Amino acid sequence: MTEPTAIDGTENGVSTALERAWEWIGARQSANGCWEGEVIWCPMITAQYVIARRILNLGFDDSTRDGIIRYFETTRVNGAGWGLHPESQPYVFVTTLVYVALRLLGVPPEHPLTQPAREWLLAQPGGVAAIPTWGKFWLALIGLYEYRGMSRIPPELFLLPRWLPVHPDKLYCHTRYIYLGIAYLAGREFRVELPETSELRRELYADPYARIEFASFRNRVSPSDVYVEPSPLLRRVFGLLRWAARLSPAPLKRRALAHCASRIEYEQRASRYQGLSPVNGILNTIAMFDMRHSELATSVEGLERWRWQDDREGVRFAGARSNAWDTAFTMQALVEYTPAGAQAREFLRRGYGFLRDTQMIEELPDLRAQARDPIRGGWCFSDGQHRWPVSDCTAEALCAILAAHDSPGLIPANQRISDDRLQSAAEFILARQNPDGGFGTYERRRGARFLEQINPSEMFGQCMTEGSYIECTSSAVKALSRFARAFPGRIATASAVARACAFLRSRQRSDGSYPGFWGINFTYASLFVTEALSESRLAGDGTLRRIAEWLIAHQREDGGWGEHYTSCLDGVYREHSQSQAVMTAWALLALIEIGGPESSAVERGIAWLMARQSNDGIWPREAVNGVFFGSAMLDYELYRAYFPAWALARYARTLESKRMDRK
Repeated sequence: MTEPTAIDGTENGVSTALERAWEWIGARQSANGCWEGEVIWCPMITAQYVIARRILNLGFDDSTRDGIIRYFETTRVNGAGWGLHPESQPYVFVTTLVYVALRLLGVPPEHPLTQPAREWLLAQPGGVAAIPTWGKFWLALIGLYEYRGMSRIPPELFLLPRWLPVHPDKLYCHTRYIYLGIAYLAGREFRVELPETSELRRELYADPYARIEFASFRNRVSPSDVYVEPSPLLRRVFGLLRWAARLSPAPLKRRALAHCASRIEYEQRASRYQGLSPVNGILNTIAMFDMRHSELATSVEGLERWRWQDDREGVRFAGARSNAWDTAFTMQALVEYTPAGAQAREFLRRGYGFLRDTQMIEELPDLRAQARDPIRGGWCFSDGQHRWPVSDCTAEALCAILAAHDSPGLIPANQRISDDRLQSAAEFILARQNPDGGFGTYERRRGARFLEQINPSEMFGQCMTEGSYIECTSSAVKALSRFARAFPGRIATASAVARACAFLRSRQRSDGSYPGFWGINFTYASLFVTEALSESRLAGDGTLRRIAEWLIAHQREDGGWGEHYTSCLDGVYREHSQSQAVMTAWALLALIEIGGPESSAVERGIAWLMARQSNDGIWPREAVNGVFFGSAMLDYELYRAYFPAWALARYARTLESKRMDRK
C-alpha cells in the first residue's frame, strides 16, 4: 500500500481526494460496464470444488492446481488450520476439507502445509469424527465417514404436501437447495472411494477406521465449530426421521429420489448450470454425475462461473459474485457529487448499460411447480445469469438508475430503461414484503419461526427461514420512495412504504442503535435506516436524531469509527481496536444525511478518512465488513473504494449546497 495522502480539509482538498478515488474506481470498471470486487469468505467452497472434481474423475491443469495450493497457503490461520472467515480461528470443518483437498491435489502428508493441520485436527476434542454435520456428509461422499453416523434429511420430506409447516419449501432458499442436494446424495448413500481414501482414513483418525463407532458421533460437534447448539427438539426430530426412513417402503424412496433429481435438474437449467450458490451448484453437479445425466459436462462448466483468481492469492471459488450490487453502489456514489467531466459521466453511462442489460425481463417456466417466486423485474446480486434476483439488489439498482435519470443529459432517451421495466422492478420489490412490513431477500417469509429451533447446520444461525431484514427493508423503502416521486400514481406504494417505515421504527433499540444482518453490524444498519427514513420523509418521533446520537457516542478518539465482527455473534456492540475506513464512511454518510456537514463529528471523521486514503486513491484493506447467517464474516473488496468516496462526495455536495444557500 502506498503512503496516505496529506490532509487538506478544504473543499479543494476533498475534491482532490475524490478525483483520486474516481480514478482508482474507474480503472476497475469492466468492459461490460460493471464493477465487481471479490466477496472474500473462506476456503470451504474451494476445497469442496477439489473434492467434487476428483469424484467426477476430473483432473487439474498445473496452473489451477498450483493456484489452489497457493490460495490455501495464503488463508491458513496461525500456521495450523483454516477458519470460517478471514478473521476466525481454525474450524474442524474447514480445516478437514482443506486437508483432504490438499492431499487430493497431491500434497504429501508431511508437507509443511498439511502436517500441522493434521496434528491440529487430531488434538481437537473428538477429532475429525466430531466435524459438523455438513462435514460428515462431505467426508461420507468419499468414504471418510459412514452415513450411519450422520443426521440426514430424508428425500421423502420433499414429497410432503406443501401446506405442511415442515415442508422443505418453507425454508430459506439457500438452505432448502443445499438440503435438496444433500437429501438426494445421502438418500442414495452416494460414495466414491478414491485412491487416496485408505491413506486419508489412517491420517485423519487416531483409531483404526474400522473400529470407529460413527453412530456415537452423530450428535457430537467440535466446540471450535458450534454457533448454534443442536436443540433437544432437533435431536428428537432427527430420531423420528431415522425411524421413518427405516420404515419407508422402497417404492416411496425411489419416488422421492426421482422427485429430488427432477428438481435438481430444473435448478441447474434455470440457473444456467451455476446453481443459486456455488455450494448447491457443486452438490447438484455431483448429483448429475450420479444420475449419469447428459448435461453433466455443462454443469461442470457452470461451476467455473464462481472462480476467482489473481497472482497474489491464487485460484479460489467465491461464495458470491457481486456485479450488480457493486455497480449500483458505485453509481450512486459517483452521481452524489461529481464534476461534469466526460470521464465520470462515461463511467456512469457504462454502468447504466450493465444494469439495463441484466434486469430479469422474462419469467422462469413452470416456476410454481418448483416453488419459485416470480423473478421478472428483479436484479440479481451478480450478473443475472443464474436468475435468482434479490429485493435489495433490485432496490439499489433502481436507485442508481433513477439517480442517473435525474442527471441532465447523462442517459440519452433512446438508451433509457423503459418506464414499464422500472415499474416491474418496483413490483418485484413489493412482492417481497412480509406481513410485518419488513422485506425478505429472494422471497417473502414462508416458514414459521419455530423452524429456527430445528436448525441442523450447527455452524450458522438464522438460516432456516426468510426474515424481515432491516437492510433489505431500508433499501426497499428508499427505492419505492424514489420511484413514487419519479412516477406519481403509477402504482400504489404509499401503504407499503408506511408499513415498512413502521417496521423500521419498531426495531430501533432504546439506545438509538439498529442491529444489522448483512453487514457489521450496528454501524451498517444505521446507514441503511437513515437513508430509508430520510428518503421516505416518514422518520418521525426522533428516530434519526437517536441514530445520530448513537453514532456520535461511538466515534473513536481519532475521529473514525470501527466495529468488531463479534458484534454480529450475539448482538452486542463491540468496538474494534482500530478505526475502519468502511465503517467510518457508513457513519459519515448517515450523519451528513441527518444533520449536514458542519459538525465537529463529521469534520473529524472526514479528516480521518482523508488521512487514510492512499496516493493512488484507495483505502487500505482492513477488517471484515460483511456477514451472513450470524457467524460467517465476509470482506467485500470494493466497499473500501466506493463507500469512503461516497462519504466524501456527500460531504462536498452538502458543503456546496450550504454555501449556495448563504449567497
